[in-house]
Amino acid sequence: MPIPATPIADHSPAPDFNALAGPYRWLEYLSFGPYLQRSRKQFLPQLASCQSALVLGDGDGRFTAALLRANSSIRVHAVDASPAMLRALMRRAGPNHSRLSTERADIRRWSPDRKNNYDLVATHFFLDCLTTAEVADLAIRVTPSTIACAAWVFSDFAIPPSLYGRMVAAPLVSLLYLTFRLLTHLEPQALPDHNTVLNTAGWALQSQHSRLGGLILSQLWRHTPCIPATPESVS
Repeated sequence: MPIPATPIADHSPAPDFNALAGPYRWLEYLSFGPYLQRSRKQFLPQLASCQSALVLGDGDGRFTAALLRANSSIRVHAVDASPAMLRALMRRAGPNHSRLSTERADIRRWSPDRKNNYDLVATHFFLDCLTTAEVADLAIRVTPSTIACAAWVFSDFAIPPSLYGRMVAAPLVSLLYLTFRLLTHLEPQALPDHNTVLNTAGWALQSQHSRLGGLILSQLWRHTPCIPATPESVS
């Protein structure tokens, strides 16, 4: 059953991540070591032929910088609500900044130009800032600006259906939500059902990789129609 989109008028102000732009990298390493960045970079080899990327909510830009270094021909459009994060993202791009454009916007209200032909969408540790209905609304707006067989790479926290998931992952995710609510006024309190959303919007899961017992999940999706493939799963 399709998930209804949230009316745009009902959205509250975007969370404020400006104060975290400077220490974000170090806070991440202190909490999860290198695992979040490894998850962002999991599918970089599969993106070597991509030419036009839409990167949403990349924070201080470590994925964007890695993508620009790994793919010398790709052009990236990065959208984020935080001007401080966008400045950090542009600085981190370094000598590759000429292939990067940035846009400040609340992504819950933003829509891409349908004349764009993105062959890559990236959302790393961002969709957890949205509700399931908001992710559905975003997918509806973004998908028409992508080409057939475009890639959507995703990384985020997950709660595996196991004792570890109930006893460790779920409390940790709840603690993360509480922390970010205090620091940024983030409203969502539960992970969105992005799998149902992307399937409904016309995307097919191609490959996934989990870390830390399933707490961190990376996925590669393709916009159908595309060459059929059996999804890979590596833990």
